[in-house]
Amino acid sequence: MIEPFSQASFSSDDTLHAEALGRHLQHLRQLRGWSLSRLASDAGVAKSNLSRLEQGNGNPTLDTLWRLASCLEVPFGTLIKPVTTALDDQGVQVQLIDQGDSQPAVDVYWMRLDPDVYRLSEAHPAGVHETVTVISGRLTTGPEHESHTLGPGQSVTFAADRPHLYASDNQATSATLTIVYHPPETSR
Repeated sequence: MIEPFSQASFSSDDTLHAEALGRHLQHLRQLRGWSLSRLASDAGVAKSNLSRLEQGNGNPTLDTLWRLASCLEVPFGTLIKPVTTALDDQGVQVQLIDQGDSQPAVDVYWMRLDPDVYRLSEAHPAGVHETVTVISGRLTTGPEHESHTLGPGQSVTFAADRPHLYASDNQATSATLTIVYHPPETSR
């Protein structure tokens, strides 16, 4: 089992946001009629860690939250919607800005990387595409062996259903991240 709950944190009002996320996660799980054991097993998370998260006591990594959202078959933004501040995971801060209400599902995030951060993100569900636009700094992003280095005002779109990276150089970097969840049969 993967036990990643010790690395991420909420950036402010930790307890309120962790409790809101936990209640929301539990609600999404129960809507599907799933046991704690089933979701934990499907997401590769220890049952005890998932229980703590649902009780508002966990600090999940961004990858763990992505795996939970994927298992629950909801966009990442739907899972983290109750959290109104940035999630912080090892020098990467992410905050949901807006979420569409039609198909395909679209989430828009603000993202900031501290200087000299290299983050390899797990593959998202089939059909997911990301468009990253740099606001400030320089960012290398995209599938691991097909990445692009971008400066302010530059964008790239890539299939995010395979491992992909976000890397800053010696300065902090901020960007917008738009995620489009195309159903696998209509992927572009």
